[in-house]
Amino acid sequence: MSTQQKPRIGITLGDLNGIGPEVVIKALHDNRLTNLITPVIYGSTRVLSFYKKQLNIEEFNYGHIKSRGQYIPKTINVVNCWEDVIEIIPGKPSKESGKAAWLALKQATQDLKEGLIDAMVTAPIDKNTIHSDEFPYRGHTEYLAHFFETKEFVMLMVSESLRVGLVTEHVPVKDIATHITRELVESKLKILEQCLRKDFGINKPKIAVLGLNPHAGDGGLIGNEDETILNPIIQDWKTKGKIIAGPFPADGFFASGNYSKYDAVLAMYHDQGLIPFKLLSFESGVNYTAGLPVVRTSPDHGTAYSIAGKNLANEGSIRQAIYSAVDIFTSRTRPSKD
Repeated sequence: MSTQQKPRIGITLGDLNGIGPEVVIKALHDNRLTNLITPVIYGSTRVLSFYKKQLNIEEFNYGHIKSRGQYIPKTINVVNCWEDVIEIIPGKPSKESGKAAWLALKQATQDLKEGLIDAMVTAPIDKNTIHSDEFPYRGHTEYLAHFFETKEFVMLMVSESLRVGLVTEHVPVKDIATHITRELVESKLKILEQCLRKDFGINKPKIAVLGLNPHAGDGGLIGNEDETILNPIIQDWKTKGKIIAGPFPADGFFASGNYSKYDAVLAMYHDQGLIPFKLLSFESGVNYTAGLPVVRTSPDHGTAYSIAGKNLANEGSIRQAIYSAVDIFTSRTRPSKD
């Protein structure tokens, strides 16, 4: 594959006082990745230099991009997203590091929209420090959906053995049931099925739906949402020839290994899906935003301030996020068999 054909993968450093810069450096220190892609880091050469010394990694070379989209072949390219000298204090949240994370994300997103990069991988941000009048969002997913004018999307957790999509994302537990409507669940199912076909190349996706209530409502004894909302949707989809099953009680579904029979699982709320996912895919999980017109992935962990700067962070998740971004971009651009 020639250099020009390599996918151009934009990688934001995230919060510079978290583990983002460390895991990015460790992942790109692997020649297998840099031979596969043209990496474009959004952040600061100063931040990379700081963490390169902190990690005692001598062989990590990069070049500063002076003209947008003019990348240096066979090199780790860096886009400097701010000019101010921002103090780097590993493990300490600050509004300055939050602003830097926002500037990197803003530039990478604009370049993605303009086609200067082919896909974007986002290192973790701190939702508290990045929050501002310019970034009033709950996280990356909501920001990207707004930026790309996408009303319907699915937060999809991906690993080699499991894919888990969410009907509701960052919703307080006390409000979850009111959000579970036929319209919303069907919307998420449609996006999930389209994603499995388009982004993962699965022609006839098998989807499992988890119940909202304990024991999936136990026939209406423990809440009626499973009987009145989820069951009718599943039956309708079956009559349309879709391969779908449920609603399953979440505890037994994961404990029995039943998830391995399906291409994806649709969970009703955040912890219902993410707790088993992270237990089963520790340090290899990827967060993917399905339904966007662009490809964006991220690791499934946060800023991990407690270990920042200590050379303890595992780069497995962000490495897999980069590989996943390449795979999905390739799947989307592959000529259709139809």
